[in-house]
Amino acid sequence: MNKMLTGAVAAAVSLTFVTEAAALEWNVSVWGKRRAFTEHVEKLAELVAAKTNGDFTMNISYGGLSKNKENLDGISIGAFEMAQFCAGYHRDKNPTITVLELPFLGVANLDEEVAVSHAVYAHPAVQKDLARWNAKLLMTSPMPQYNIVGTGDPRSSLADFNGMRVRATGGIGKAFSAVGAVPTSVTATEAYNAMESGVVDTVAFAQHAHLAYGTINRADWWTANLNPGTVNCPVVVNIDAYEALSDENREALDSSISEAIDHYLANYGVLLEKWDAVLDEKGVTKVEISDADLAEFRKVAADPIREQWIADMTAQGLPAQELYDLVMKTLKEKRMSN
Repeated sequence: MNKMLTGAVAAAVSLTFVTEAAALEWNVSVWGKRRAFTEHVEKLAELVAAKTNGDFTMNISYGGLSKNKENLDGISIGAFEMAQFCAGYHRDKNPTITVLELPFLGVANLDEEVAVSHAVYAHPAVQKDLARWNAKLLMTSPMPQYNIVGTGDPRSSLADFNGMRVRATGGIGKAFSAVGAVPTSVTATEAYNAMESGVVDTVAFAQHAHLAYGTINRADWWTANLNPGTVNCPVVVNIDAYEALSDENREALDSSISEAIDHYLANYGVLLEKWDAVLDEKGVTKVEISDADLAEFRKVAADPIREQWIADMTAQGLPAQELYDLVMKTLKEKRMSN
């Protein structure tokens, strides 16, 4: 009997070890706090855990694993398996996806932003570019067109932007430079302090970030229709970690991306519906830029910056014109399908 019990205990212990060994946890590096910008990551983790009965889970860390500007570096060395970052934080590390941060691309909504981002992510040159960091592009974090909040008197014309110190990155920063503003690329988490201390007069963000980082609480005014562009912030996974997944876990991950994006879009839609009420509640003046000034902004910023980007990227051996054309083609096809 003792021998039988000993055998049974050994079998139970062995089964426990096998079960524990089969369980997999990925570390995921994001920043700030849970907000509209991270809802697809949260949903992805939820779906994957459900599909694998808890055998594949994700530990989502808000700043505990890495600084936001160092997430791509962390992915490259396998410090964590998944991360979110923004292209404008380090344009030299991910030049191909900066095509999506060019000003005035004409992307009208989040559905279009998803379509153009994922089309670009699928391009072989883009995948090769990110593979230098051992990163596989998984999904985008679609954001609406940026607009700015500011303190003091509203800057309601293009002339008012001259000398304006603005928190803006990537192509948006270049666009503001073209009209005489002075962009600074402080991170999202530093934006409130930069505004509070007077390092910047204005901050360019999508709506969720003005809420999440508190810049709306310091704002006297908001540009409702400037729409100079947006930033592109992919979610990537470490290639080695992805390839090491079992077929079942990889299927659980891949098959959850579309639903995670749908959840993100629905959640962001609710936020956008409430935005005007937020402005009223906080006493923020809505500023409308004139059509003439908007046309001049596009003329000064869009064409020259795009042509310079194409020239610079082509000189680096990248298919710049092809990538830009892909964005335009995808936009056209998306609108036709609607």
